[in-house]
Amino acid sequence: MHDLVIRGGTIVDGTGAARYSGDIAIDGGVITAIGHISTQGREEIDASGKIVAPGFVDIHTHYDGQATWDSEMAPSSWHGVTTAVMGNCGVGFAPARKDKHEWLIGLMEGVEDIPGTALAEGMKWDWESFPDYLDALERLPRTIDIGTHVPHGALRAYVMGERGADNEEPTEADIGEMARLVEEGVRAGALGVSTSRTVLHKSIDGELVPGTTATEAELLALGRAMARAGHGVFELTSDLLPEWDEFGWMRRLSDETGQPIVFSMLQSPIKQMHWKDQMAAMRSANDNGAKIVAAIGLRGIGVIMNWRGTVHPFMRKPSWDAIKDLPWDQQKAKLSDPQFKAQILAEDNIPPPSPDMAPFFMLVTAAWAMQFPLVDDFSYEPTREESVFGFASAAGKDAAEYAYDQLMQDDGNGMIYLPILNYMDGNLDFTKELLESDDTLASLSDGGAHCGTICDAAAPTFLLSYWARDRKAGTIPLELAVKRQCHDTAQLYGLNDRGVLKPGYLADINVIDFDNLRLQKPWLAFDLPAGGKRLLQKATGYVATIKSGVVTFRDGAMTGALPGTVVRGPQNIEMAEAAE
Repeated sequence: MHDLVIRGGTIVDGTGAARYSGDIAIDGGVITAIGHISTQGREEIDASGKIVAPGFVDIHTHYDGQATWDSEMAPSSWHGVTTAVMGNCGVGFAPARKDKHEWLIGLMEGVEDIPGTALAEGMKWDWESFPDYLDALERLPRTIDIGTHVPHGALRAYVMGERGADNEEPTEADIGEMARLVEEGVRAGALGVSTSRTVLHKSIDGELVPGTTATEAELLALGRAMARAGHGVFELTSDLLPEWDEFGWMRRLSDETGQPIVFSMLQSPIKQMHWKDQMAAMRSANDNGAKIVAAIGLRGIGVIMNWRGTVHPFMRKPSWDAIKDLPWDQQKAKLSDPQFKAQILAEDNIPPPSPDMAPFFMLVTAAWAMQFPLVDDFSYEPTREESVFGFASAAGKDAAEYAYDQLMQDDGNGMIYLPILNYMDGNLDFTKELLESDDTLASLSDGGAHCGTICDAAAPTFLLSYWARDRKAGTIPLELAVKRQCHDTAQLYGLNDRGVLKPGYLADINVIDFDNLRLQKPWLAFDLPAGGKRLLQKATGYVATIKSGVVTFRDGAMTGALPGTVVRGPQNIEMAEAAE
């Protein structure tokens, strides 16, 4: 008798091969047979009329703090993710000296918009070194597997103290010690090393992430240390400034070490390079011996605005400034007052705290043609006519007033979507071309981060429901969509035991009612430690999610099973005998 049998499903196996019908037998946490399974299972799932796909492997998350206290690992676990990689963008919590705990929290809060009060209350800090951190993560069972990078920002602060935090140039001894700690972390099980090279990433105090301006010598030393440990991915986010010759040093490092480098490929008004130039530079480097991969987002990346979120169009108004610290019930009473509304609409904005913030606040407070009311069944590829400006014009209304009224919808919980990155053309046509390219990876969900501004942890569901089914301007095959977020992401990190449905592989599986797979409207919850806020988004259509042969979610509800653990380094399959 098998532990579990999934019967009669349409199998999309993660390799990109055509779907087929069959049963799947699971024993001891791995797949033991696929085809016609005559032997019964102790537990069975009827998958007739359903898609059966591998568990999704999300390689760009920021659960570094949450993973120390939360077993559910929502919202990623709600969207079929069975493995998440964190420690991206050079930020994380190990290694960490005791006098840097508060500083590291401020860094994560500033860069990733994770409430500092939640991190301060939730984390126990029962570690100092990176290996200690992995051990601490391993003590808490969870619904999914997690892996992590060694983050450059924490590394610099640990080795160099204030000099590292201030982005001062390191000494040779500093670089040597950072390299030693990278090697130590990777040998202990880290999946790689990460850094940030963008001026958008700043601490809560406005300081750049340590390592932002690091020289090639420092970056190469970290990459070589990773390679000495025998495995790992070098992950980075960068503004791709010409003077930094990013593709030059990435090519030299990858060519020398043979290790892959993954960078965030964004269509951005800030980046110096057009997305086509980024791809051309990457492909040129790869033609000359490198192994560089572009991590791409699946929809416009920006902010979701509402009154209680991190940003909204009226946040720079004097009247809002006067009530911003009041309890929500008092704020709502003021906002519902017609006299207060007229007053706030008539006011000029308070100048931004620094000149470099002016473009961002202009988009937030005045770019009405780029802002879209976030309503039920929102497509995430809206037209200008569906913008605040478009709806206001059609209604003969002032755009600012229309935006105000939209935020007051749903008892003051209305939302407005402002895509800043990946939506400069007003559509996602360029993303389709990238999804169809073998040198890109579906990524940038930022699960666990940007709690008050973004909810892109639903990216796996969006890839299936929108890109493989609903998009009117052109879809991609379901088989490709599954491959992109299963086989391809797993293989990059050497997680060769998952991402594919074949005998011997981990039984990380999703059973999906594909025809009825739908994203629900996001909402703002206050369920983090210390009442911290976060945007959440659920989906319908997930019949079951299975981790290592154990059902962790049924019809979107957590079963209570916690088979997930910490992934330490590359993983390979162990063939198991089918018990027919």
